[in-house]
Amino acid sequence: MLRRIRYKITRGGMLFTLAILVVGLGAIVSANNLLFLIVAAMLATLLVSGLVSRLCLAALELDFLVPEHISAGRSFPGKLFVRNQKWLMPSFSIRVEAIRAPGSPTLDSGVYFPLIAAGATLAETVEVRFPRRGAYRQNSFAFSTSFPFGFLEKSASVTLQREMTVYPPIDPQPGFDDLLAGIAGEIETHYQGLGKDFYRIRPYEAFESARHVDWKASAHTSSLQVREFAREQEQTVEMFLDRDVPPELDDWFEHAVGCCAFLAWRLSSQGAAILFRSHGFDFRQPEDGDIYTILKYLALVFPQTANAPEAPVDDTSYKIVFTASPRKFTEAGWMGARMLHPDVLPVPAGGTAGAHASPEAP
Repeated sequence: MLRRIRYKITRGGMLFTLAILVVGLGAIVSANNLLFLIVAAMLATLLVSGLVSRLCLAALELDFLVPEHISAGRSFPGKLFVRNQKWLMPSFSIRVEAIRAPGSPTLDSGVYFPLIAAGATLAETVEVRFPRRGAYRQNSFAFSTSFPFGFLEKSASVTLQREMTVYPPIDPQPGFDDLLAGIAGEIETHYQGLGKDFYRIRPYEAFESARHVDWKASAHTSSLQVREFAREQEQTVEMFLDRDVPPELDDWFEHAVGCCAFLAWRLSSQGAAILFRSHGFDFRQPEDGDIYTILKYLALVFPQTANAPEAPVDDTSYKIVFTASPRKFTEAGWMGARMLHPDVLPVPAGGTAGAHASPEAP
């Protein structure tokens, strides 16, 4: 835990300093001993104010805990723990705030502690928000106090050396809900009738393939009827994130990562099995682990030059590909896959949410 001390003169402190100068000038001009005593008392008050505020900030220890799974763009409850390690002296009027730096986590509001007794530990729940995905290796906060007279505000910057992984945003961005609805319907249609055992005859639904229509039953009922077969396997969605993206499409890559995380999270919550792939990474959910392994990979992923993509693993699965070059996937055997490229998945006008946090970001 690193600590840096900063000082700031308040408006009251500036007025008090001005008063010292006026009284001191009067004492020099008039040679009045009483004025010299008043100036000495005022200077002693300033010194005592600085000493007491320094003692209030001394030996304060901060800890900050957040939930295990956090995503960018959402507010999560965090726990702030402040401990006064001094044996005898309490700390008065302590305020704790997150240091607002680019890419750093933000608190909805600062936390104020009127009194922290000697040896005591106080805890407060705060709402914290991480603006970007990625690894956060430093989190900076500041203790501040203007006790006892409010002439001088003294602050101590504290940097916690603790790594946290923040997932991409899993909340829908513009167009994500419509995309999910369309993909969910395509998955249902894709898997309908893949089994061999006859299940039932049911009415035709909009946008279903005509190859499943039972014309005899349709003629008998005067309405379109569809043959439905029992499914022999669960619905598996094979997702591929192409990291081979040119530098000019970095914003689109961040947008694609956010969309990929959103779709993986929603499809997993709907019970679909996911085979997630990227260059050098293959993961089956739920066989190999839970959805958080995929989100952690997406939290840390970055564009990288890669070889030609591998062919699909399962020919019968529903496939989604995030790529800036759909042609090379078509040539690799991904015909029929849902291709999400910059033309069909444009970056919103407001920019990309949850951009990747650099390793140096607090």
